[in-house]
Amino acid sequence: MDLNYIPEDLSSCPKFGNKSCPPVNRSLHVRVIMYSIMTAAMFITIFGNLVIMISISHFKQLHSPTNFLILSMATTDFLLGFVIMPYSMVRSVESCWYFGDGFCKFHASFDMMLSLTSIFHLCSIAIDRFYAVCYPLHYATTMTTSMIKRLLAFCWSAPALFSFSLVLSQANVAGMQSYEILVACFHFCALTFNKFWGTILFTTCFFTPGSIMVGIYGKIFLVSKRHARVISNMPENTMGEVKKNLSKKKDRKAAKTLGIVMGVFLACWLPCFLAVLIDPYLGYSTPIIVLDLLVWLGYFNSTCNPLIHGFFYPWFRKALKYIVSGKIFSSHSETANLFPEAH
Repeated sequence: MDLNYIPEDLSSCPKFGNKSCPPVNRSLHVRVIMYSIMTAAMFITIFGNLVIMISISHFKQLHSPTNFLILSMATTDFLLGFVIMPYSMVRSVESCWYFGDGFCKFHASFDMMLSLTSIFHLCSIAIDRFYAVCYPLHYATTMTTSMIKRLLAFCWSAPALFSFSLVLSQANVAGMQSYEILVACFHFCALTFNKFWGTILFTTCFFTPGSIMVGIYGKIFLVSKRHARVISNMPENTMGEVKKNLSKKKDRKAAKTLGIVMGVFLACWLPCFLAVLIDPYLGYSTPIIVLDLLVWLGYFNSTCNPLIHGFFYPWFRKALKYIVSGKIFSSHSETANLFPEAH
């Protein structure tokens, strides 16, 4: 939105008849389509991540360091779909915020918190896979339960502290001309950043952790290829023990799957973070509809994650059938041996 076209004071606010928001030039047909697509994305996000949460929590066979990190990340995606996306949907379709200034700040803070929490979870999962594939003999002593708890505490507390303190203090919009007028006149409610905080957010919360994750998965890929070459050149009678220590087929498969999760994350959120970085230097001239599309592209990452799990993990599909059929309510379901290849 171009801030150059915002009135200089509240008395100059444009009048929109009996409505408090600018009129929207969208037909009913277009609105129905938008609501339908966004509702479908919300349903997949909520239901898909709920299946992951129930499966890992309920079935003891799925209790592992990696899966506990996945459980926590699924909780992040579930909250995004359940708490953030419904209100963002109304804002995007109606081009107006109907839910008050106080809830706007909470919504914006929680939105940014969950986005950053996802990044930190992916970094933690990358570290977990790094030790599992590259240092399998040290994995059990390194990625202990206490280490996982510390990682999860950091993944949630750091984004929460940063997001809520930044938005509630309004440091992210300090120095932005006519921002308060924009909120009062147009009922604007979206995360906006000045040049300083836009650069800080992109550099420290996206580019740096993203580069670390790419580097880690690059190392995992190279080590996996080296292990595969070693195994293929060994005599058959010596392969048994080596396969146990070097092959780690399940670990490599999990690393590959989580690498795809990371790739989807970067594809979904990179355009949005680039807009956060560049838009202040363009005088906030990016059309609001483009910013909305980029935000929803980022939300779509939380929709994709359970679909990726459903495609690559047999335990997800089996757990889904078990939940839908009602067998999960049986007395011994939590110890059922449903996932011979689960990881």
